[in-house]
Amino acid sequence: MIRLSPALGPLTPRQRWRRARLQAYSWTLTGAYRLGTLNPAIWRMVARGYHPALDWVAARHARVACQFAAVDVPAYRHFLNTRDAGRARLLADFPETTKQNYAGAYDEASRCQEGRLHRPGVIVDESSGSSGKPYNWVRGPRELQGIYRNAAGYIGLVFPGRRLFVINAYSMGAWATGTTTGAAMARIAMVKNTGPDLEKIADTLEHFGPGYDYVVAAYPPFLKHLRDRLDEAGFPWEDYRIRGMVGGEGMTEALRDYLEERFEEVRSGYGASDLTIGMGAESGFSVRLRKRLATDQRLRDALLGPGEQRLPMIFHYNPLETFLEVNADGELLCTINTKSCLQPKLRYNVGDEARLHPLAEVRRALGEDDYAAMWTDERMNLPLLFLFGRKDSTISYMGANLYPQDVEYGLYQGNPYAAAINRFCLSLEELPGLEYRPVINLEVRGEVDHGVLAEICRKGVVAHLSAVSRDFAESLKEDPTAADLRIKVFGLGEGPFARLTKMKNVYLVKDA
Repeated sequence: MIRLSPALGPLTPRQRWRRARLQAYSWTLTGAYRLGTLNPAIWRMVARGYHPALDWVAARHARVACQFAAVDVPAYRHFLNTRDAGRARLLADFPETTKQNYAGAYDEASRCQEGRLHRPGVIVDESSGSSGKPYNWVRGPRELQGIYRNAAGYIGLVFPGRRLFVINAYSMGAWATGTTTGAAMARIAMVKNTGPDLEKIADTLEHFGPGYDYVVAAYPPFLKHLRDRLDEAGFPWEDYRIRGMVGGEGMTEALRDYLEERFEEVRSGYGASDLTIGMGAESGFSVRLRKRLATDQRLRDALLGPGEQRLPMIFHYNPLETFLEVNADGELLCTINTKSCLQPKLRYNVGDEARLHPLAEVRRALGEDDYAAMWTDERMNLPLLFLFGRKDSTISYMGANLYPQDVEYGLYQGNPYAAAINRFCLSLEELPGLEYRPVINLEVRGEVDHGVLAEICRKGVVAHLSAVSRDFAESLKEDPTAADLRIKVFGLGEGPFARLTKMKNVYLVKDA
């Protein structure tokens, strides 16, 4: 695919005047935000003192960011003109950008402010390629410093400790999460960048001993592998204080419960290589709210909509820095407000389904007493993002959509062989008579009876789907063969897993 490389070209006197005014306004707001992240203690104060009236300021800044890019970013200027949106004024008038219509259609330089890419301190990250093709994303030094401050402020709030020791188990390659996490955590903690190496982490814990407040940062499945590896070695968990910080993909409460049998607590963050790291983050309140949603249909209907059976991740987010919207299709749009963003992200649709709710709305839905009882020490007053995940990560079966998170619940809840499961993915299998059945492919390690494991997992997934999916439960009543979910068990690196070499799990495969 040939990518366009438009130049900024000369600006008219009117455009130059407009550019100067918008730049001054944007830098003023960006500077004010930056003051709130200079120190983790100030960051905590801002997160706890956020007022809903600031939503208007955030929305206005998002509109200014789009207006400024329309005269300052060559690719965005060309993008708007080809869609007859060059004179857009309201935020809703600016068209959505996506990986396909914008990031993949224009080269890196033309998507930068002033069309200038090469500057000292620019870091090039690479997405994992879960969408089929790795993409390069660039971030400037001012932008990175803001990301570091936000991440450090959050960790200091959620994982307090006088002797913080962060073990960074994300990949140390060109992917944004690993290198950014290491640099950010070094602001407030001692850090060892082990990468996803189980033996190095085990050696590190043994070498430095139990005198630290450990935080292991990793993808959720890797944290499970670490728990299982340390259990096998007879690790003295009771002597240590170890907490988990995960990101990169969704996590079920079943997996969290499994991890928190050993880790003191596990919290998740939300970000995207396309956009920024740490767009949203969990608190004790958001975790309790999610667990409540799993059992309270009234609350689920109020916050997610009537009949919604999926259980989203729930994150706090700061609209002053990442202004979020949800379009008519229920997809999340993000505008990075800060002027320090080298490649402005403007109403960018990453493909995630979501809902947004102010904290006051959640408070009304819960009721005063329940709301007060769910608060924890973090007390973040930021609005909430309810994230369902990527829209294309499902398999349709018997009129119901099967989501990887629902499958994961069924695999882990009450399963005595959960430690043997390394990872899983979904596929469809064609049967005689042009009939299809979903297949749950399991990669297992160690000595375990494949037949016994497959049957336990099948029953667990069917039971969970019956409980959370009305469509599946109804299909099961009408046709008992709907319970015929196929489970295929493979050894390490066998079957479809021979092709899945990325660090982030791939949950939907073809031709398994």
